[in-house]
Amino acid sequence: MSGAVAAVEELDLAALPRDCKLPLHVEIFHDGLGQPVYLPLLVARGKRPGPVFGITAAVHGNELNGIPVIHRLFEQLDTKALRGTVVAVVAVNVPGVLLHQRPLTDGSDLNHTFPGRADGTVGEVIAHRLLERVVRHFDSLLDLHTASFGRVNSLYVRADMTNQQTAALAYLLRPQIVVHNPPSDRTLRGAAAELGIPAITVEIGDPNRFQPNYVKTTLIGVRAALGEMHMLPKRVVAPGPEPVLCARSYWLYADHGGLLGVVPRVTDHVAEGEVVASLRDIFGEVVREYRAPEAGVVVGRSVNPVGQTGARILHLGILADRQRMSELHWRTSRVPEAADEQAGPG
Repeated sequence: MSGAVAAVEELDLAALPRDCKLPLHVEIFHDGLGQPVYLPLLVARGKRPGPVFGITAAVHGNELNGIPVIHRLFEQLDTKALRGTVVAVVAVNVPGVLLHQRPLTDGSDLNHTFPGRADGTVGEVIAHRLLERVVRHFDSLLDLHTASFGRVNSLYVRADMTNQQTAALAYLLRPQIVVHNPPSDRTLRGAAAELGIPAITVEIGDPNRFQPNYVKTTLIGVRAALGEMHMLPKRVVAPGPEPVLCARSYWLYADHGGLLGVVPRVTDHVAEGEVVASLRDIFGEVVREYRAPEAGVVVGRSVNPVGQTGARILHLGILADRQRMSELHWRTSRVPEAADEQAGPG
């Protein structure tokens, strides 16, 4: 992939040749000077037709670990061995990435704006055009995120574990934790599900940095998913640890302000009633102790010691019992194949 990057108004896979990898710019909106702002895409079209596998990264501008996952995947992809097409939006929230911030320039959270509107705010227009110009072509979607400022995450997946396709994808991504979480309204994952596109959210560690270990593990998972969909030859990979399965999860919040110290680390298990955090005033006196309301696993946690009333403390995952696991069909052997894309040039 070299030379000039073609700028297009929307993704047209049928117009692209087979057996190639290429970068694209997809026009998404215009700035205050009337200049176009583009989504950077990487597209790999296999020699043979097959499903369209979509990946998105940096919907929040400070959530960067997905970018090197995409880069390394495309460095390794062999289009002669690839069946179908892989499309990756390397950075969805371009303004946020450039400004080193989570939201868009107007302060809105893009991942609470979908499906957007053609005639709405800048965030609503970006959401609408992303869906219409790119995402609607996908047969499945991995939406890559991280924790936000002041917090850290495990490598975990949010997925609807009652859906065979998304449950299979969740396991294939080799996370430390899987949280059963049906897609929410206004999120990219929820908007994709409304379009009939199986989608999961992959939370890859911490914000505003590249973490090689998490990137490597996620990349192995992405390749495993492509192999399971028969888009790439399967690789023999040593099985990783089984993920911790959670039927639900929620955040604990501070009811008082002060200097916050969170005790357990991500992936630690905590017992009901165990002290998980303490809060001190500016003079060092302990004003609050926070205990786990029930047993669970630490999905994510705050690392910002300065917390006002309502600050996040700890993201607690509640483990699924065996009966619940059976009811939700947690485990599935493979990802059902999507219909082949229509044959294009080449």
